[in-house]
Amino acid sequence: GASFKSTASVQELECVAEYERLKKEYEIFRVSKNNEVASMVKKEAKLDRENKRLRAELQALQKTYQKILREKESALEAKYQAMERAATFEHDRDKVKRQFKIFRETKENEIQDLLRAKRELEAKLQRLQAQGIQVFDPEESDSDDNCTDVTATGAQSEYWNGGALGSEPSMGSMMQLQQSFRGPEFAHSSIDVEGPFANINRDDWDAAVASLLQVTPLFSRSLWSNTVRCFIISTDETQPEVDIFVGSYSPKLQRICETMGYFFQVVNFPAGNERLLKDVRKWEIEKSSLVILLLHLTLPSCLLEDCEEAFLRNSEEKPRLIYHRKEDGRVSSVSVQQLIEQISYMNKAKMIDHTGGVEEGAYEIYNCVEKIIKQDVLGCEMTELEGKDLGNKEESTAPEEDFGDVLWDAHDEQEQMEAFQQASNSTCELGFEKYFERLNDLVAAPAPIPPLLVSGGPGSGKSLLLSKWIQLQQKHSPNTLILYHFVGRPMSTSSESALIIKRLTLKLMQHSWLVSPLTLDPAKLLEEFPRWLEKLSARHQGSIIIIIDSIDQIQQAEKHMKWLIDPLPVNVRVIVSVNVETCPQAWRLWPTLHLDPLNSKDVKSLISAECNSANVKLTKEQEKKLERHCRSATTCNALYVTLLGKTIACVGNTGNIDETLQQCFQCQDTVSLYRLVLRSIQESLQSDKEKGLLREILCVIGVSHNGVSESELMELYPELSSAVLALLVHSLHKMCLLTYGCGLLKFQHLQAWEMVRLEYMEEGENVISAYRQKLVEYFTMQLSQDRVTWRSADELPWLFQQQGDKQKLHKCLLNLFVSQNLYKRGHFAELLSYWQLVGKDKSSMAAEYFDSLKEYEKSCEGEESMICLADLYETLGRFLKDLGLLGQAVAPLQRSLEIRETALDPDHPRVAQSLHQLAGVYVQWKKFGNAEQLYKQALEISENAYGAEHPRVAHELDALATLYQKQNKYEQAEQLRKKSFKIRQKAARRKGSLCGFALLRQRALQLEELTLGKDTPDNARTLNELGVLYYLQNNLETAELFLKRSLEMRERVLGHDHPDCAQSLNNLAALYNEKKHYDKAEELYEKALDIRRRALAPDHPSLAYTVKHLAVLYKKMGKLDKAVPLYELAVEIRQKSFGPKHPSVATALVNLAVLYCQMKKQIEALPLYERALKIYEDSFETCFICLLQLCFTLLQSYEGGDFEKAAELYKRAMEIKEAETLLIGGKATSRHSSSGDTFSLKSALSPNIFLEHGQR
Repeated sequence: GASFKSTASVQELECVAEYERLKKEYEIFRVSKNNEVASMVKKEAKLDRENKRLRAELQALQKTYQKILREKESALEAKYQAMERAATFEHDRDKVKRQFKIFRETKENEIQDLLRAKRELEAKLQRLQAQGIQVFDPEESDSDDNCTDVTATGAQSEYWNGGALGSEPSMGSMMQLQQSFRGPEFAHSSIDVEGPFANINRDDWDAAVASLLQVTPLFSRSLWSNTVRCFIISTDETQPEVDIFVGSYSPKLQRICETMGYFFQVVNFPAGNERLLKDVRKWEIEKSSLVILLLHLTLPSCLLEDCEEAFLRNSEEKPRLIYHRKEDGRVSSVSVQQLIEQISYMNKAKMIDHTGGVEEGAYEIYNCVEKIIKQDVLGCEMTELEGKDLGNKEESTAPEEDFGDVLWDAHDEQEQMEAFQQASNSTCELGFEKYFERLNDLVAAPAPIPPLLVSGGPGSGKSLLLSKWIQLQQKHSPNTLILYHFVGRPMSTSSESALIIKRLTLKLMQHSWLVSPLTLDPAKLLEEFPRWLEKLSARHQGSIIIIIDSIDQIQQAEKHMKWLIDPLPVNVRVIVSVNVETCPQAWRLWPTLHLDPLNSKDVKSLISAECNSANVKLTKEQEKKLERHCRSATTCNALYVTLLGKTIACVGNTGNIDETLQQCFQCQDTVSLYRLVLRSIQESLQSDKEKGLLREILCVIGVSHNGVSESELMELYPELSSAVLALLVHSLHKMCLLTYGCGLLKFQHLQAWEMVRLEYMEEGENVISAYRQKLVEYFTMQLSQDRVTWRSADELPWLFQQQGDKQKLHKCLLNLFVSQNLYKRGHFAELLSYWQLVGKDKSSMAAEYFDSLKEYEKSCEGEESMICLADLYETLGRFLKDLGLLGQAVAPLQRSLEIRETALDPDHPRVAQSLHQLAGVYVQWKKFGNAEQLYKQALEISENAYGAEHPRVAHELDALATLYQKQNKYEQAEQLRKKSFKIRQKAARRKGSLCGFALLRQRALQLEELTLGKDTPDNARTLNELGVLYYLQNNLETAELFLKRSLEMRERVLGHDHPDCAQSLNNLAALYNEKKHYDKAEELYEKALDIRRRALAPDHPSLAYTVKHLAVLYKKMGKLDKAVPLYELAVEIRQKSFGPKHPSVATALVNLAVLYCQMKKQIEALPLYERALKIYEDSFETCFICLLQLCFTLLQSYEGGDFEKAAELYKRAMEIKEAETLLIGGKATSRHSSSGDTFSLKSALSPNIFLEHGQR
């Protein structure tokens, strides 16, 4: 029991202890919680206070926000109001600007009219000397020289716009009749010619060149797209000569052509290869500049057709060469002998008969080909160019001389001309008549009007439309000046805005005879272009039309073509074409001519034309399928339909047309159709190697700057033979993928380029970079061989720029010849952009160039290298001057002058060039004293070197005149400008346009080659034509030589009394007349007249021609009695030709009356005037009637002795004539007689009549 009790007490004690412990813990917990609650209450109170503070701040911020919002809204409202005011102000400003421009142009025209009238009055006052009224200048009467102002055909003519010897005015040198009815005897030339040179006035070079271009293309037919192409036809026997020629001599010929800015390409098809298609070989023969046939003993039949095509059907008379290797004791086959005999009979080829080894034979071929290329193809002198350094050869020398300080790129110009020709090649005009009417309306609309926007989708025919319209304008409105530019692929040279504006400015300068310093700074060029446009528009009598095709391809077109927005001069019209999607927004407000998709009729005619050209006939079912397919905008696109037609025609009668149509119908746009075309070309190739080469060619062309030439492709890919390349290019050209531009292969349309990128360059920049690198390596190799051509200068810096390789670009720019080539071809903006990319400013650029030149100078030895160094120093000086670094430009120009004076001669023309450039720097630097001294030195050297009437002398006179004008020495400046203008007029008459003169010269060289054979009527005619050509070039001595040879040959072959002999006699007489050997001219004219009287009908134009010129000559020599029967005969001929009441008969009557007046036979003159008056009254020639009535009364007054009344009537006649001039709107009439039949009071009446009257 005790143990139990003790156990219970122990448990109780433990419970009590546990209770106490729990009680303490509870108290502690309670106290802590009370403390926490108290702190939470405090925190709550604190947060409540913070919340109240934040709420107050939020309310303040909300009030501030509302205040700022109200301020923002009011600011925006003010901004919009300001913008509206600005727009209104800008609109008002533009309106005032346009009104002011119209007002200014109107006033300028009035001022010009007043100045013109002032000049006329001054000229008359000078003649009203000594005798009261004097209107006759003996030196201006009976003028056969170059004194007539010539108006282009179709322009508003002057009172008498006939040629120097071509027509007869009925009144004096100031009273000329406006003859609107001309008979065939009213020829414009004193030279009697047949064919394209008929009716040419020596002064009217526009007419001369236009006539020449009717039979001679713009570029030599022997020169296909800037490439000298040599097509070789050889047999297995002569293959060794071909191998040696191609391996050893072709590179030399390539270097010669390269030096002159041309490509050289040899094409040789393997003999007997049936796979090479006939049309490919025929195309190559057509393109070839020269065909060489190499024969030995036999001629395979497979080559016979090529030989006949090249030699016997050579209608264009391109150069041809036959090499015939002979062996002793062995006779050539009958086919060889027959072919040679046929070709020899037609006299259409040069022959090389060779009996030695193959090496000597190849060398003979080389020598002959070199001569043909230089003389016949390129038309240059036989100069040795092989040893010259290519960097030293300036390709723009000739144009630079003609344009003074202006830098001209002949390749850019040729590319544009070819682009125009290619754009207008289509024979199907796709219903353009409605568009032509709209374009014609633009030209006829009253000014001022904004540019016309020709819009359409890619490939809709915009280029074709514009080119066809240009051709129509040139045909129907020859007095309209048309400047065009066809923009090519984006980022190509043709799409660079600075070059476009420079080219258009140069064309304006060329047509205005204004040769002034032209800035190359792109910004200033853009600023000055509208001023040049205004200058020419004020001078030009007709309209000026500027056409820019694909203007939206120009980068930042809106920025660089700001002048389009400004009001244009009154007689200027602008037409631009754009793609609908890429047209700048600001231009969409202009008048727009949108090209609609083709209708079903045009689609059908276009496809039919392509099929007919390949003799492919479509079934009705196939035509219906095509009609159903071509209904959407993309499938009715002109380019799409053309490609579709070519694809069907290409399949021809051999393939499955239905299958091809099915494939084409799956292509819903032009790019996908191009892809189908490319794949069909790939399938036509037999080997993987050829397919790979096709890919390489297209990709290399695609990544290049401006395209790649065939010769460059063959150097890039040595495994590529000329035959395979010809096959590939023919296929790609035929299917509108590739075309030629200045010798370069490029994509014909942007869609073709896009397709190649999608097909071959899907991997992106890596593939593109690899192909660009291949081109970089090729052109870098050219530079390492000192082959600096326009191609390497165009491509290499651009490729480095695209690759982003600034270090190599920097190194390339420091190649002095690369930079010189770019600068001298006018690519200043491009050169500047490259330096900016490298990160160099103007001063550091100048320093680096100068250092490079100093290094190059250390390696220069010998005269030639020093001359080259002087050119480099001059180029650097001009470049720095254009940059505005005048202080730094003096040193290189001074150094160039020192070198030239030492290496050449102090009086050498190149020294004058250095003096001129140095003076130009001093002019800009405002150091006029130094500049004047240098210009005078340059003028003196130029006069001594070239003669007083050379264009270089005019250039120096212009520079001096500009200098004097800056010094306010206006009288001296005006005298120099007049002298310069006279020189330029003479030079222009003598030389004509650059293109025309080059063509005449080349044609003369070709004709000389043709006259080396035996005496034949054809050779005699050719000699006569040569005489005419040299006469047109003002080379009278050479012309006399050929005309004499022609006469002698005709007399030997045809007999002395043949009409052709009369032609030669007439031409020789005209030449002696020109040289003022009147006695010789009289004798020859009389012989010609005698022959033609006996051989020709009484009313034959040639007889009338000789009668007229002999009569003029008699009158000039004072043999009036001899002239009378000829003038009477002229009246009879015109009566027989046109009838007795034709105005030309009246003109002949008046001319006869003038002659009687000069012979003091006024009684005989009066009835002639009465007859003429009656004819003019019947033909409603009101102006003529007034003049003749006054003249009639004048003569009656004179007969009555009332000389005062006579003088008054003459004055009245002059007033009527001037009023008629203003009414017509023509320019001031020439004060010179057109031909020499003149009438004036001084000559027609008594020489001293007014003097005697005054003494009474």
